[in-house]
Amino acid sequence: MAPLVLPTYSMTLLTEALILGLFAMSLDLMVGYTRLISFGHAASYGFGAYACGWLLLHTSVPMLFAIPLAALLAGIIAIGIAWVCTQASGVSFSMLTLAFAQLLYAVAYKWTSVTGGSDGLAGIPRRPGPFALHLFVSRNGFYYLVLLVLLAAFLFCRALVRSPFGAVLRGIRENEAKTLALGYNVRGYKIAIVALSYALGGLAGALYAPFAGFANTELLFWLLSGQVLIMVIIGGAGTLIGPILGAAFFLTIEHQLSNYTEAWALFFGLIFIGFVMFAPEGIWGLVRTRFRRRGSPAELEYSRGVARAR
Repeated sequence: MAPLVLPTYSMTLLTEALILGLFAMSLDLMVGYTRLISFGHAASYGFGAYACGWLLLHTSVPMLFAIPLAALLAGIIAIGIAWVCTQASGVSFSMLTLAFAQLLYAVAYKWTSVTGGSDGLAGIPRRPGPFALHLFVSRNGFYYLVLLVLLAAFLFCRALVRSPFGAVLRGIRENEAKTLALGYNVRGYKIAIVALSYALGGLAGALYAPFAGFANTELLFWLLSGQVLIMVIIGGAGTLIGPILGAAFFLTIEHQLSNYTEAWALFFGLIFIGFVMFAPEGIWGLVRTRFRRRGSPAELEYSRGVARAR
């Protein structure tokens, strides 16, 4: 019901928050469930944005087909990246992901005939498709498209982490050597989750391109990789819904603080330090703790019944 009550500016922020929420949730599959810390996750976001933007600018593919196609391409590219990065572990893995992200940044900056160089791709349209798909072209329609994609991605990720595949991922997170000793192909699982994570990150970037109408090299820069990692940590790693809340929190604080000072990142850094020190479980962890203390309605009714019996 948000489009009925919120002004245009707030709807723009809300749509961007949902896109960033999808982006952060994709990273949570690596960070929260497999303990693969990526310093270059912006590679998936930027690649998805460029791929979708190029398809919409230079082909006749409708927007609703260009978005999943760009995500698929990001996932395919990620298989090669994952094959190289998973040969290392720990900090070495993180640095390799950063290296690949900066490599894509350099390619996008230099390959001006395809990416537009430092100017990027501008004027990306929201090309309608057949079967009344033009409904998603308007501002409110595109918001509902982003919301549906986020909900579908969340349900898919939740089913994934609750499946036997997700159990193996948690085993890798808790004790990789023991999981390997049990006979699981640990590296194969890592490659699969990195490719899936990049595909979902590419999906978020593919949504951002027609949303903003442009794609530039900033979407591939290491700064964005650091910001999305902060969103995951603040929201609560290993929860899926926490990173979505973290993305909304980050975007809201950024816009509020930037109204008062250009050094908003300094103050947000203090907020981030506070979360790490006093609330390492993140926003969603705090919410769950509060509700656990209050108890569910069923638990409260049971307690009242016991009290009346006594």
